[in-house]
Amino acid sequence: MSQRSDSVASLHPVQPPPRAATAVPLIRGGWPLIGHLPGFLKDPVSMLNRGQCEQGELLRFRIGPRNFVLFTGPEAHDFFFRAPEDQLNAKAVYQFTVPVFGRGVAYDVSPAIMAEQLEFLYPALRESAMNRFARIMFDETDRFADSLGEEGEIDLPTAMNELTVNIASRCLIGEEVREQVDSGFADAYHNLQNGINTLGFFLPRLPVAAHRSRDRARQKVAGIFSRVMAERRRAGARPDDFMQTLMDARYKDGRALSDDEITGILLTVLFAGQHTSAVLATWTGLELARESSYLALIRDEMQDVYREEGTMGLASLKRQVALEHAVRENERLHPPLIMLIRKVLKDVEYRGYTIAAGTLALVSPAVSHRLPHLFYDPDRFYPQRFAAPASEDKQHHYALIGFGGGKHRCMGKNFAIMQLKAIWSVLLDRFDFHLDTAFPAPNYGSWVTGPQEPCRLRYRRRIQASVFR
Repeated sequence: MSQRSDSVASLHPVQPPPRAATAVPLIRGGWPLIGHLPGFLKDPVSMLNRGQCEQGELLRFRIGPRNFVLFTGPEAHDFFFRAPEDQLNAKAVYQFTVPVFGRGVAYDVSPAIMAEQLEFLYPALRESAMNRFARIMFDETDRFADSLGEEGEIDLPTAMNELTVNIASRCLIGEEVREQVDSGFADAYHNLQNGINTLGFFLPRLPVAAHRSRDRARQKVAGIFSRVMAERRRAGARPDDFMQTLMDARYKDGRALSDDEITGILLTVLFAGQHTSAVLATWTGLELARESSYLALIRDEMQDVYREEGTMGLASLKRQVALEHAVRENERLHPPLIMLIRKVLKDVEYRGYTIAAGTLALVSPAVSHRLPHLFYDPDRFYPQRFAAPASEDKQHHYALIGFGGGKHRCMGKNFAIMQLKAIWSVLLDRFDFHLDTAFPAPNYGSWVTGPQEPCRLRYRRRIQASVFR
């Protein structure tokens, strides 16, 4: 080869042929046209578990023309949660929340405005506020316990939903809204909850009964909040609560929030602080009702803590490690959100596979939390797995993802865990509980996965003296 040829070759090296894109493997069992829809509607977790056993940490399934790709295991979770928004995008998926939260907030605004709105939430989660919340949680649960009498039976999902609505409305919104819980707010909020469902994920504006009820409920809640704000402005009242924080807040450009924006942010906070908490509180009660040995350990710990502390506060709740481990074990076994989803905006590659733009990428806490190489005897309720030296949740920062991860990780995680600990501290101090029926299966018909109903616990007041003074 001539010197000139060598020079040209060095300036323009031969490029290797482009590598062919490798599609993510499709799990078996799809139907023509509708894909894996029947199995997904019947039991999505069983379907995804089967697929994970077939294909490993990355698998694909179809619902109609839409492709979904599941990322399973901590390394895959890390890729999923760290991906930039221009690759894996949450806003494009969670448009079904817009009819609930409203226009101009959360997933209906630009990332910059959403970030500003999230910053408004931080005052509600500072330690001084959490101390006040702990006292409210005790007071509300104490009132609830008084209403139960000496013995009887409770519908646990209904009871936990009502109790957490009372707590969250009082902690996160304001006393005036808490006072209206029994005069229409609770029913309206329940109808809003029902508006977040599997059908609504795909067709949020479809004019079905649940969605019409959702829209009427949104108007009613907005009316309640607007009347409270108007009365505050008229009277010059400025209570120390989150509603007032938003009324006083300003965007970086100096603009005040509209009443509808305040309503939307309050609803976003309320859902974050209540909806999943009610479900997780229900699962926690069910598991503890059938685990008498671990329940005894929790009660012994309560005796030790409150012999010194006397009253419930943030410090005493932090010391209740055994109860926290039980809550975290229920997060692992019964994650309220069985899937967290992003839309793929442009082709991305992971471990030699190409995930095409337009695909919906997801992680499933319900699948990953039961991987046997991460969690010993994964189908067993065993809170001790969170204690040293096992500390199974510490082996990877994305081993446990019940509260999400990355920039969309739930800001209310600590509030939720504290709330569950407060609720069950009071109830276990007051009552013995018994589950007379078979342990309920999950209800996958709801976006937030609680137990199938009816789901009732029998209770009887304990004769032992209370640990609280």
